[in-house]
Amino acid sequence: MFQISISPDEIAALELASFPGEIVVVDEPGPLMDQAVRYLKRQKVLGFDTETRPTFSPDQPSSGTALLQLSGGGKAYLFRLKKCGLPRALASVLASPSVLKVGAATLDDVRGLQKITKFSPKGFVDLQNMVWEYGIRDKSVKKMTAIILGVKISKAQQLSNWEAEKLSEGQQRYAATDAWVCREMYMRLQESEKHPLTPEQLHPERFADNG
Repeated sequence: MFQISISPDEIAALELASFPGEIVVVDEPGPLMDQAVRYLKRQKVLGFDTETRPTFSPDQPSSGTALLQLSGGGKAYLFRLKKCGLPRALASVLASPSVLKVGAATLDDVRGLQKITKFSPKGFVDLQNMVWEYGIRDKSVKKMTAIILGVKISKAQQLSNWEAEKLSEGQQRYAATDAWVCREMYMRLQESEKHPLTPEQLHPERFADNG
């Protein structure tokens, strides 16, 4: 059984996880893009995430999705959408029901991608919608990773510039890890018994006054 929730102190004590495989950055259409699509279409389960350049004031408009991350077990592809766009071949991976794409809060990510290229999303799995069945209330990627995989992930690069001319090694590692852990969490959950949260466990604030 998994624990329902986890504290910052408990997370801090865990070992830091980092994507252990090959990271491939794709920033233009061409042979590397074609190779990426072929690899991704062969996978049954992919970790999925996107990154957007952060805005630091209310009047600063969002510039849209800058990066799409899709990770298999041993290889992660990072697509720099401001440079390579979202070609139909790549969008077909996102529209394939036979390739599961696992992430967190996937609806918002998908909407951002649909602004670049129209596609009908199929095969998406949102961890936030399923962890409660396994007795987990926390829904942030950081907390879910700690509970399900027993490791912590760094968020140091989260607010970095995802539209920089060149992604730093730290950015690449962060982006690949975020997608990869979603895949790993899904695989772990598939091997685990379900212990669904009760309404009281799921929404303790609603029942607090009744105690």
